[in-house]
Amino acid sequence: LKMNDVSPDKERNNLKSSGNDDGSGKIKLQRSVSLLNGITIIIGCIIGSGIFVSPKGVHEHSGSVGLSMIIWIFGGLFAALGAYCYAELGTLIRKSGGDYAYITEAFGPFVGFIRLWIEAIVIRPCSATITALTFAKYALVPLFGDCQQVYAEPMLACCLLLIITLINCYSVRWATFIQDILTYAKIVALVLIIMTGLVMAFLTSSGSFDNIFHGTSNDAGEISLALYSGLFAYNGWNYLNFIVEELKNPKKNLPLAIAISCSLVTVIYCLTNLAFYAVISPKEFLEADATAMTFANKVYGSFAWIMPIFVAFATVGSCNGVILTASRLFFVGGREGQMPQALTLISLKYITPVPAVILTGLLSCVFLLLSSNIYSLINYIQIVNWLAISLAMLSLFQLRRKLPDAPRTIKVNLVFPFVFLVGCLFLVVVPIVAAPIDTIIGLGITFTSVPIYFLFIKHRPEVLSNFSSNVSVFMQKFFLAVPEEAEEELQMTTAVDDKID
Repeated sequence: LKMNDVSPDKERNNLKSSGNDDGSGKIKLQRSVSLLNGITIIIGCIIGSGIFVSPKGVHEHSGSVGLSMIIWIFGGLFAALGAYCYAELGTLIRKSGGDYAYITEAFGPFVGFIRLWIEAIVIRPCSATITALTFAKYALVPLFGDCQQVYAEPMLACCLLLIITLINCYSVRWATFIQDILTYAKIVALVLIIMTGLVMAFLTSSGSFDNIFHGTSNDAGEISLALYSGLFAYNGWNYLNFIVEELKNPKKNLPLAIAISCSLVTVIYCLTNLAFYAVISPKEFLEADATAMTFANKVYGSFAWIMPIFVAFATVGSCNGVILTASRLFFVGGREGQMPQALTLISLKYITPVPAVILTGLLSCVFLLLSSNIYSLINYIQIVNWLAISLAMLSLFQLRRKLPDAPRTIKVNLVFPFVFLVGCLFLVVVPIVAAPIDTIIGLGITFTSVPIYFLFIKHRPEVLSNFSSNVSVFMQKFFLAVPEEAEEELQMTTAVDDKID
């Protein structure tokens, strides 16, 4: 089979008639994500496993109900502040890839590759793994009760990852449709918890609010670890920036989607934790393996099985959102020559980056083999994550200097990114004392990118280039896929480019 045997004109005609092409005759990712889709993607990415596994970690390290609630409020405000700063970057550089695109434009390919490596290889796949494990833990509760399933949990998590990967290979519209439905389902689940908690607050007393600051930790390292757990639940606030090329009217819809979704999530999270505390005592919080399940057992009795079903819906939506956005990061990395060429391929039939989606799903499955301890995985990726986000904030300052006259739809006061940057550095530096081993592992993962860049990117051997080309040709034949056909030479695009809508 040769690629010449596939008629591009015939394929494009089919694409036009089916509505998958924009009529330009070029194969490229389509702007099919609306404002509502954008809001549900962000909410779907944020509200996942975090709100169901993080409350225990926040309470354990903060030491009191009062400080726990302050951390949850602070986490929402901190995420919103970061999202506000990212809105300037996302509307200035309207290219999929998020942080990677911004850092590469600001500091060049080497620093950009460090961000690409840790985000694409570690943070996103590991986040999907954590979400899938949480799904499996809760989904098996109605069948096995409190009996821990050592083998069933990772197997079910693997099945979920593979199914979500197939859906994202098939259609962006199907992926966003599922995201919309599951986002509504998870909001219903959290509203159910909130309403029940409000009712129980008037009927009984858990003792959580008697002395809300009793036992408060004054150790900076412990507080930073509590922040890690809380901010993990807010992960996803910047994910829409990774698919900005597929967002309709990004100038208007990107900042709107960020503002609406972050506000909603913060309110929902704070009310959910108040509901948990209204039913569960501080001691029970520390003993609970699954906070939402402990809550359900205490208030719903024989109908407690409803809760794990809702939690499963929530985590499926989050997993879908992570794989949807992470695959675009591989796609952009391949397009910029810092990932294998095969990752730039788009399916002629489905108009999705199939090889990039499959690689994201497979890497997520690999993390299942490395560890099934959710809290260890959270600590590893959070250290790396906030270091990388610090680089993205530095790029905002650099782009102000490098592109001072570029038109900016959103231009934030530099006080905001400075405050956010200081917060990010605090989250990187302070845990060195509180969790030195996790910090060393996280930094070690980060710096593996340095030899990879110089050996395989900057000074790539000819044999490796030939191998990459051969793999790309094989993938084209196997998936009936072609490289994206750009309007112009592929490069980081800024807002000064008049061809970008």
